[in-house]
Amino acid sequence: MPAGRGGRPHPPPSNALLLSHFKPCHFPAISAGDTTLFRRSFFITLAAAILSPAISFAADLPDLKGKTVVVVTENAYPPLQFVDPASGKAIGWEYDAMAEIAKRLNFKVEYQNTSWDAMIQAVSDGQYDIGMTGISIKEERKQKVDFSDPYMRSEMFMLVRADETRFTDAKSFAAFDKGLVGAQAGTTPFYTVVYDVLDGNEQNPRVKLMETFGATVQALKTGDVDLVLTDGVAGKGYVDASGGTLKLIGGPLGGDDFGFIFKKGSDLVAPVNAAIAALKADGTFAKLDKTWFLDYKLGQ
Repeated sequence: MPAGRGGRPHPPPSNALLLSHFKPCHFPAISAGDTTLFRRSFFITLAAAILSPAISFAADLPDLKGKTVVVVTENAYPPLQFVDPASGKAIGWEYDAMAEIAKRLNFKVEYQNTSWDAMIQAVSDGQYDIGMTGISIKEERKQKVDFSDPYMRSEMFMLVRADETRFTDAKSFAAFDKGLVGAQAGTTPFYTVVYDVLDGNEQNPRVKLMETFGATVQALKTGDVDLVLTDGVAGKGYVDASGGTLKLIGGPLGGDDFGFIFKKGSDLVAPVNAAIAALKADGTFAKLDKTWFLDYKLGQ
C-alpha cells in the first residue's frame, strides 16, 4: 500500500486521525517534533490498560477448529507487511496481527502473494480467503468484496527528496507545473493526488503510473518523479531507512480506514471481526503499534 490501497472517484475524508486502535489515545502520523507527546500519551494509555482487570477474550471467540485459511498479501508495504532486508523473511504489523487472529480463532494460515492490481478480483473470485495489504475500506469495493471492521486508520502525506525546496505543500506542488508525481493506479495516493492536489483529471500527464509502491519511491530517489504520496506509517518507515535522503512535508491530505477483504458472503468475516474487537480491547493492537511504529527501524 503501497500507501493506503485506496480508490475512489472523489476526494477522501479530511479526518485527522491515524491508527485509532484504542481511545483516548489516537496514533497520529509521527514527525520528529511529535515523538515526545506521542510516547507520553501512549504510555499513559498503556499503564491504564495494565492496571485494568485482565480479561480473556479467546474463550468467547468462535472456534474454527484448525481449518486452513489462505491469506494473500503483497509484501510491499512496510511496516505492515514486507520482506525484511536483513533476514529475507516476510514480517510486519499485519503478519503479527493475523497470527494473533489465527491463534484466537484456532485456524492455520497459508500465505500467498499476488500483486495489488490483481488482489481484489482474486479474493472476489474465491482464489484466496483473506486479502491484507493496507486496503482502504471503500463503498465501491464493497460491491466486489466484504470488508472486516477497520483495524487501522491512515493519512496521506507528501514524500519528497530531502533537498526539495521548489514546493512545500500540496498547493505549491500544484502550482509547480513541472512537478511529477509517482503513483499506482487505483490506490489512495493516486486518487488523492488527482482530486485533492491536482485538477481532477485522472489522465493528467504529471501523474506517472507505476506497478508497485516501491517503484514510485525508487523513481523519487532517482529524480524521475518529484513527489510520492504515502500514508504516515509507510512514509516514516521510508524516511527512517533513507539515510537522510527523503523527508515528509506538508500536512495530512486525507484519511482512510484499513480492513481485511473477503469473498462476498464469506463466513470468516464475523469471526475475524470478533477477533479484531478483542485485540483492540485487550491492548494487543496497541502493543503491535508500539513494536512496528515506534521501535522498529526499517533497514536496521
